[in-house]
Amino acid sequence: MSADKAASWAYTEDFVPLDDVLLRAVDRAAHLGCTPVSSGTGAALRLLAAALRATAVVEVGTGTGVSGLWLLRGMAPDGVLTTIDTEAEHQRAARQAFAEEGVRPTRVRTITGRALDVLPRLADGAYDLVLADCDPVELPEHVDAGLRLLRPGGVLAVAHALHHDRLPDPARRDEVTTTMREVTRAIRDDDRVVPAFLASGDGLLLASRR
Repeated sequence: MSADKAASWAYTEDFVPLDDVLLRAVDRAAHLGCTPVSSGTGAALRLLAAALRATAVVEVGTGTGVSGLWLLRGMAPDGVLTTIDTEAEHQRAARQAFAEEGVRPTRVRTITGRALDVLPRLADGAYDLVLADCDPVELPEHVDAGLRLLRPGGVLAVAHALHHDRLPDPARRDEVTTTMREVTRAIRDDDRVVPAFLASGDGLLLASRR
Protein backbone atom coordinates (compact mmCIF):
# COMPACT_ATOMS: atom_id res chain seq x y z
CA MET A 1 0.00 0.00 0.00
CA SER A 2 1.37 3.41 -0.95
CA ALA A 3 1.79 6.09 1.70
CA ASP A 4 -1.14 8.05 0.23
CA LYS A 5 -3.42 5.02 0.25
CA ALA A 6 -2.37 4.16 3.79
CA ALA A 7 -3.16 7.70 4.90
CA SER A 8 -6.55 7.57 3.15
CA TRP A 9 -7.36 4.22 4.80
CA ALA A 10 -6.41 5.60 8.22
CA TYR A 11 -8.53 8.70 7.58
CA THR A 12 -11.61 6.60 6.79
CA GLU A 13 -11.01 4.38 9.80
CA ASP A 14 -10.98 7.38 12.12
CA PHE A 15 -13.88 9.15 10.41
CA VAL A 16 -16.28 8.07 13.18
CA PRO A 17 -14.29 8.37 16.42
CA LEU A 18 -14.57 6.04 19.40
CA ASP A 19 -16.30 7.44 22.47
CA ASP A 20 -15.53 6.55 26.08
CA VAL A 21 -17.85 3.53 26.24
CA LEU A 22 -16.30 2.00 23.14
CA LEU A 23 -12.77 2.85 24.26
CA ARG A 24 -13.32 1.03 27.55
CA ALA A 25 -14.71 -1.99 25.70
CA VAL A 26 -11.66 -1.97 23.41
CA ASP A 27 -9.38 -1.82 26.46
CA ARG A 28 -11.16 -4.83 27.98
CA ALA A 29 -10.67 -6.68 24.69
CA ALA A 30 -6.93 -6.07 24.83
CA HIS A 31 -6.86 -7.31 28.44
CA LEU A 32 -8.77 -10.50 27.56
CA GLY A 33 -6.94 -11.16 24.31
CA CYS A 34 -9.87 -10.41 21.97
CA THR A 35 -9.55 -8.70 18.60
CA PRO A 36 -12.43 -6.20 18.33
CA VAL A 37 -13.69 -4.74 15.07
CA SER A 38 -12.09 -1.47 14.06
CA SER A 39 -13.93 1.84 14.24
CA GLY A 40 -14.35 1.80 10.45
CA THR A 41 -15.89 -1.67 10.52
CA GLY A 42 -18.05 -0.72 13.49
CA ALA A 43 -19.35 2.36 11.72
CA ALA A 44 -20.22 0.25 8.68
CA LEU A 45 -22.10 -2.24 10.87
CA ARG A 46 -24.00 0.58 12.57
CA LEU A 47 -24.96 1.99 9.17
CA LEU A 48 -26.13 -1.42 7.94
CA ALA A 49 -28.25 -1.95 11.04
CA ALA A 50 -29.78 1.51 10.61
CA ALA A 51 -30.40 1.10 6.87
CA LEU A 52 -32.10 -2.25 7.48
CA ARG A 53 -34.09 -0.78 10.39
CA ALA A 54 -32.94 -3.95 12.09
CA THR A 55 -35.07 -5.34 14.89
CA ALA A 56 -33.46 -8.79 15.06
CA VAL A 57 -29.70 -9.30 14.78
CA VAL A 58 -27.49 -12.32 15.46
CA GLU A 59 -23.83 -11.93 16.37
CA VAL A 60 -21.44 -14.89 16.43
CA GLY A 61 -18.54 -13.81 18.61
CA THR A 62 -19.54 -11.47 21.42
CA GLY A 63 -16.02 -10.50 22.46
CA THR A 64 -16.19 -7.63 24.93
CA GLY A 65 -19.17 -6.01 23.24
CA VAL A 66 -17.46 -3.66 20.79
CA SER A 67 -19.30 -4.85 17.68
CA GLY A 68 -22.47 -5.30 19.74
CA LEU A 69 -22.39 -1.65 20.78
CA TRP A 70 -22.05 -0.53 17.17
CA LEU A 71 -24.92 -2.80 16.08
CA LEU A 72 -27.22 -1.69 18.90
CA ARG A 73 -26.58 1.96 18.06
CA GLY A 74 -27.87 1.37 14.54
CA MET A 75 -30.76 -0.96 15.34
CA ALA A 76 -34.35 0.07 15.94
CA PRO A 77 -34.98 1.21 19.54
CA ASP A 78 -36.88 -2.00 20.29
CA GLY A 79 -34.44 -4.23 18.38
CA VAL A 80 -32.97 -7.32 20.04
CA LEU A 81 -29.36 -8.47 19.62
CA THR A 82 -28.71 -12.20 20.07
CA THR A 83 -24.99 -12.64 20.71
CA ILE A 84 -23.20 -15.98 21.01
CA ASP A 85 -19.77 -16.76 22.44
CA THR A 86 -18.03 -19.72 24.07
CA GLU A 87 -16.30 -17.48 26.64
CA ALA A 88 -18.46 -16.50 29.61
CA GLU A 89 -15.79 -14.03 30.77
CA HIS A 90 -15.99 -12.19 27.47
CA GLN A 91 -19.75 -11.97 27.73
CA ARG A 92 -19.52 -10.57 31.26
CA ALA A 93 -17.29 -7.82 29.87
CA ALA A 94 -19.77 -7.22 27.07
CA ARG A 95 -22.67 -6.94 29.49
CA GLN A 96 -20.66 -4.33 31.39
CA ALA A 97 -20.24 -2.34 28.17
CA PHE A 98 -23.95 -2.60 27.37
CA ALA A 99 -24.82 -1.42 30.89
CA GLU A 100 -22.49 1.56 30.53
CA GLU A 101 -24.25 2.35 27.26
CA GLY A 102 -27.61 2.29 29.04
CA VAL A 103 -28.93 -0.58 26.92
CA ARG A 104 -31.99 -2.22 28.45
CA PRO A 105 -31.28 -5.85 29.39
CA THR A 106 -34.28 -6.97 27.33
CA ARG A 107 -32.53 -5.76 24.18
CA VAL A 108 -29.63 -8.20 24.44
CA ARG A 109 -29.81 -11.98 24.60
CA THR A 110 -26.40 -13.42 25.46
CA ILE A 111 -25.94 -17.14 24.85
CA THR A 112 -22.82 -18.90 26.09
CA GLY A 113 -21.98 -21.86 23.88
CA ARG A 114 -20.72 -23.00 20.48
CA ALA A 115 -22.43 -21.22 17.63
CA LEU A 116 -22.74 -24.50 15.74
CA ASP A 117 -24.91 -25.79 18.59
CA VAL A 118 -26.93 -22.57 19.00
CA LEU A 119 -27.59 -21.42 15.43
CA PRO A 120 -29.70 -24.48 14.44
CA ARG A 121 -32.14 -23.54 17.23
CA LEU A 122 -32.81 -20.07 15.76
CA ALA A 123 -35.72 -19.45 13.39
CA ASP A 124 -35.25 -19.49 9.62
CA GLY A 125 -35.69 -16.18 7.81
CA ALA A 126 -36.29 -14.25 11.02
CA TYR A 127 -33.25 -11.96 11.19
CA ASP A 128 -32.28 -8.71 9.50
CA LEU A 129 -28.53 -8.99 10.01
CA VAL A 130 -26.10 -11.75 10.97
CA LEU A 131 -22.52 -10.90 11.95
CA ALA A 132 -19.90 -13.65 11.93
CA ASP A 133 -16.82 -12.67 13.90
CA CYS A 134 -15.63 -16.10 14.92
CA ASP A 135 -13.21 -19.01 14.52
CA PRO A 136 -12.32 -18.94 10.80
CA VAL A 137 -12.11 -22.73 10.62
CA GLU A 138 -15.83 -22.96 11.50
CA LEU A 139 -16.78 -20.04 9.24
CA PRO A 140 -18.22 -22.12 6.36
CA GLU A 141 -20.82 -23.63 8.69
CA HIS A 142 -21.55 -20.23 10.26
CA VAL A 143 -22.08 -18.68 6.82
CA ASP A 144 -24.48 -21.45 5.79
CA ALA A 145 -26.44 -21.02 9.02
CA GLY A 146 -26.39 -17.23 8.72
CA LEU A 147 -27.89 -17.30 5.23
CA ARG A 148 -30.64 -19.60 6.48
CA LEU A 149 -31.49 -17.17 9.29
CA LEU A 150 -31.75 -14.09 7.07
CA ARG A 151 -34.99 -12.66 5.75
CA PRO A 152 -35.02 -11.57 2.10
CA GLY A 153 -33.01 -8.36 1.96
CA GLY A 154 -31.17 -9.24 5.17
CA VAL A 155 -27.39 -8.97 5.29
CA LEU A 156 -24.66 -11.40 6.31
CA ALA A 157 -21.47 -9.68 7.49
CA VAL A 158 -18.14 -11.43 8.03
CA ALA A 159 -15.63 -9.43 10.09
CA HIS A 160 -11.83 -9.78 9.80
CA ALA A 161 -12.39 -11.30 6.36
CA LEU A 162 -8.93 -10.32 5.06
CA HIS A 163 -7.41 -12.36 7.89
CA HIS A 164 -4.64 -9.93 8.82
CA ASP A 165 -4.03 -9.09 5.12
CA ARG A 166 -3.09 -12.71 4.35
CA LEU A 167 -5.92 -13.36 1.91
CA PRO A 168 -4.41 -11.50 -1.08
CA ASP A 169 -1.02 -13.22 -0.65
CA PRO A 170 -0.99 -16.38 -2.84
CA ALA A 171 1.98 -17.72 -0.87
CA ARG A 172 -0.25 -18.06 2.21
CA ARG A 173 -1.61 -21.61 2.10
CA ASP A 174 -2.26 -22.39 5.77
CA GLU A 175 -5.60 -23.93 6.76
CA VAL A 176 -7.18 -20.74 8.07
CA THR A 177 -6.23 -18.57 5.08
CA THR A 178 -7.31 -21.28 2.65
CA THR A 179 -10.67 -21.60 4.42
CA MET A 180 -11.19 -17.83 4.35
CA ARG A 181 -10.45 -17.75 0.60
CA GLU A 182 -12.92 -20.56 -0.02
CA VAL A 183 -15.61 -18.76 1.98
CA THR A 184 -15.13 -15.44 0.19
CA ARG A 185 -15.25 -17.13 -3.22
CA ALA A 186 -18.32 -19.14 -2.29
CA ILE A 187 -20.16 -16.01 -1.20
CA ARG A 188 -19.04 -14.14 -4.33
CA ASP A 189 -20.39 -16.92 -6.56
CA ASP A 190 -23.58 -17.66 -4.61
CA ASP A 191 -26.64 -16.75 -6.69
CA ARG A 192 -28.71 -16.36 -3.52
CA VAL A 193 -26.89 -13.20 -2.46
CA VAL A 194 -25.56 -9.84 -3.64
CA PRO A 195 -21.96 -9.66 -2.34
CA ALA A 196 -19.45 -6.89 -1.60
CA PHE A 197 -16.04 -6.85 0.05
CA LEU A 198 -15.08 -3.69 1.97
CA ALA A 199 -11.55 -2.81 3.04
CA SER A 200 -12.72 -1.45 6.40
CA GLY A 201 -10.58 -2.62 9.29
CA ASP A 202 -9.33 -6.13 8.55
CA GLY A 203 -11.92 -6.59 5.82
CA LEU A 204 -15.71 -6.73 5.96
CA LEU A 205 -17.36 -9.25 3.65
CA LEU A 206 -21.05 -8.55 3.01
CA ALA A 207 -23.83 -10.49 1.34
CA SER A 208 -27.46 -9.40 0.99
CA ARG A 209 -30.01 -12.21 0.73
CA ARG A 210 -31.99 -11.96 -2.50
